[in-house]
Amino acid sequence: MFRELVRKKQQISKEECITLLKEELRGVLSVQGDDGYPYGLPINHYYHEDDGCLYFHSGMTGHKIDAIRRCGKASFCVYDRGFRREGEWALNIKSVIVFGRVEIIEDKETIYDMARKLSHKFTRDDAYIEKEITHSGSRTLLFRLVPEHMTGKLVNES
Repeated sequence: MFRELVRKKQQISKEECITLLKEELRGVLSVQGDDGYPYGLPINHYYHEDDGCLYFHSGMTGHKIDAIRRCGKASFCVYDRGFRREGEWALNIKSVIVFGRVEIIEDKETIYDMARKLSHKFTRDDAYIEKEITHSGSRTLLFRLVPEHMTGKLVNES
């Protein structure tokens, strides 16, 4: 059902894909938006090694939430800052695309737990994190992308 990479030499391992998903702070979530138009948005994420899913937090309403409720199929793309090899001008960039289905999480304990884990990607200030959860937690929606297919590659821009 899912396409394989055409340029197999550029493919990176599953472990490299997971490392990229864990280390990068944000990516682009793409869903089927209004009138069938693709809707891609930059968003923070948390890769949970225990279940292999990606977690996202959000407000309770909006374009992405309407789209997810209509159709749970989505893709998520993450890419790194790239690097240059000695003496070369071109960037070498690793990217990962995850295809899967989105599930909305209702359980408050899970919502708060994942909010903490996601927040730790940005700060270790636990007092700040707890203050934000106390203030906004009840108005936070959590959803996860359950992967069905993942592929990654290293591309040289030359």
